[in-house]
Amino acid sequence: MHFETPLEFLESRTYDEINVGDSSSLIRTLRPEDVRLFALMSGDMNPALANAEFRHSGLFQDFIAHGMWTASLMSTTLGTQFPGPGTVLIESTVHFARPVTIGDTITVTVTVKQKFDHNRHIILDCTCFNQDQLLVVSGSAEVLAPREKIRTKRTTTPEITISDKYARLQVLVKRAEGLAPIDMAVVHPCDRESLRGALLAAEANLIDPILIGPEQKIRAVAEENGFDLGQHRIVNVKHSHEAAAMAVTLIRSNDVEALMKGSLHTDELMAEVIARGTGLRTERRISHVFLMDVPTYPRPVMITDAAVNILPTLQEKVDIIQNAIDLAHIIGTAEPKVAILSAVETVNPKIQSTLDAAALCKMADRGQIKGGLLDGPLAFDNAVSLVAAKTKGIRSAVAGRADILVVPDLESGNMLAKQLEYLGNALSAGIVLGARVPIVLTSRADTAETRIASCVIAALIAHAAREKQASER
Repeated sequence: MHFETPLEFLESRTYDEINVGDSSSLIRTLRPEDVRLFALMSGDMNPALANAEFRHSGLFQDFIAHGMWTASLMSTTLGTQFPGPGTVLIESTVHFARPVTIGDTITVTVTVKQKFDHNRHIILDCTCFNQDQLLVVSGSAEVLAPREKIRTKRTTTPEITISDKYARLQVLVKRAEGLAPIDMAVVHPCDRESLRGALLAAEANLIDPILIGPEQKIRAVAEENGFDLGQHRIVNVKHSHEAAAMAVTLIRSNDVEALMKGSLHTDELMAEVIARGTGLRTERRISHVFLMDVPTYPRPVMITDAAVNILPTLQEKVDIIQNAIDLAHIIGTAEPKVAILSAVETVNPKIQSTLDAAALCKMADRGQIKGGLLDGPLAFDNAVSLVAAKTKGIRSAVAGRADILVVPDLESGNMLAKQLEYLGNALSAGIVLGARVPIVLTSRADTAETRIASCVIAALIAHAAREKQASER
């Protein structure tokens, strides 16, 4: 007899109810998150599973499961289906016939082979076949069968989100795959994270760094942390202010294509960038964008401006939005959805940000802002949640699907971005737009991973500028 457990209940079969030849089956499909979760739970980071180069060497042709993930399905079948709750596993043997890859559907069948009345032990044959009816795992299990019948309502397992920031960083880095490294001035990289970020970005072939700062101090940081400076150029200057001025000079002379902030204060760097006559201004207002990959949001989202413009005017917001739209085009979003944020989703004359939002949307209608789809004012929940937008009766192509979040002021934007990074485990990249070159502007507390992510964006912008210049010749 073949037994199936009702979906709503876990129900055991007692020793006396079980006969030789009885069986039960369980079906599972391997998902990528199953492999990651099993690796985290077990600590088994086998390179055959984790290293792409090894995985595609010919031994295994795809992302494979841990062998014990498949074997654990046999235990699941025994403990939840047949004999079911109350079963105690005494001994088992397992033979692995072939790997299980992402997307494979495994059918586990356990069949009673022998019964022992003196101790209520049962021996079962166990087989696991994939969707092509190929054997992947076989074995046997000796169990102590339940003495009494147990029937209990099946509980819903909690949802688990695996937030792998490193994996998301690799996806971002692949956007710049195949592009030549760009020359980047790294201003005053005189602490561990700023120097490490520049060196890792160079290792990833994103940048060719020019390290500008007190040479002795840079070399001391490298030696203290075991960093290899290799053949990277160092421009020796006395202090951070001189480093910022030198970086701007190199850009104005077309010796570098991008700039990265090191361990100096943002104001010190930006003072040189925005200096009239000697800085890096263009006809466009300079603004900052956080590009964030948030585990709970289905697409990357930009937040602007959260680092440069403190309380932007309506006209300044036009440039802030256009800068972000232009960046969205560069990273592959053809018509970004732009949500103009406020505390509410209706125009209120007492809340300036709602008035600005209404004006900005009309300006986009008239072609004063190009390349994006604008809507606002929108509260944050309406901007990122379709459910929230529908609940409020908002009909919009932007609400719940925003690619760009335009904040009312620097304070709200900065808090929003840092909440997502520190509480939401978002991967963050920070870039300054509207200057002659892209500027990687990260916090001194930011990790090297954030700096690498920012370098990816800078590299994409620099290569887009190269292509534009070539097309204009």
